Amino acid sequence: MAEVVVYDHPLSPYGQKVKIALLEKGVDFDAPLPTNIGSGSTDGEFARVSPRGEVPALVHGETAVFESSVILDYIEDTWPEPALLPASPAERARVRMLENVIDTHFEAITWGLSEIVNFGRAEGDLAASMLARGGEQLAAWFAWLETRLGDRPWFNGAAFGYGDLAVAPFLNGAVGFGHRPPDGTALADWLVRVNARDSVARCARDAAAVAGSGMSLEAVREAMNQGLFKREYRDHRLEWMIKTGGLSVVSAGLERGNIRFIEPFPA
Repeated sequence: MAEVVVYDHPLSPYGQKVKIALLEKGVDFDAPLPTNIGSGSTDGEFARVSPRGEVPALVHGETAVFESSVILDYIEDTWPEPALLPASPAERARVRMLENVIDTHFEAITWGLSEIVNFGRAEGDLAASMLARGGEQLAAWFAWLETRLGDRPWFNGAAFGYGDLAVAPFLNGAVGFGHRPPDGTALADWLVRVNARDSVARCARDAAAVAGSGMSLEAVREAMNQGLFKREYRDHRLEWMIKTGGLSVVSAGLERGNIRFIEPFPA
């Protein structure tokens, strides 16, 4: 067993960020899929190291860390070579702000599209409207990302790094829903370039294999309808659902007991 364990689901872009960082640094790790993930009722070692019941969570010896951004900082502090963060404080702040935007505003859209496409949260005109609005929102974020990239070859600067691994899994997720940067843009070229990198390609292949297999999506959807599988609606995701017209989706989920929010952590 590897010294480092990353509790993960291959489709999680947050988990992919962490795995890309470890792969870039040559750190060996195991990536088990936690039992009962998404149920809102996890137990055992995973519940201990991830009180939110979310992936990723990293265990390194006696140290346990949850929240992908904090995990990335731990990785950088523990295995500083090769460095993934830029050298200057200003540049480090720039890529960390980029990560925060992607983690919240951008991820909320692809997560919301999954709620509709994969979990059937909305149907008919409502689904069509929400999917269309989600596409418009992604297009606007693509334009914003184009300005953030500018004339750099990488979001991190002259070389691949933190800024790139923080963006790649989420853009690949958008592509999975049929939304990609316009051809001929710097962002589209960057997406080709970043997916040619071994660490990113490996995580993308793992995610595609799970998505392609369906990995009992039908069973998960049925469990959700029975209230046994509860999707996390906190923070930016809840905001997206409401502002994009899905208030009735939230109400229905509360009635059926198949959405969840974070409760106080066990003492």
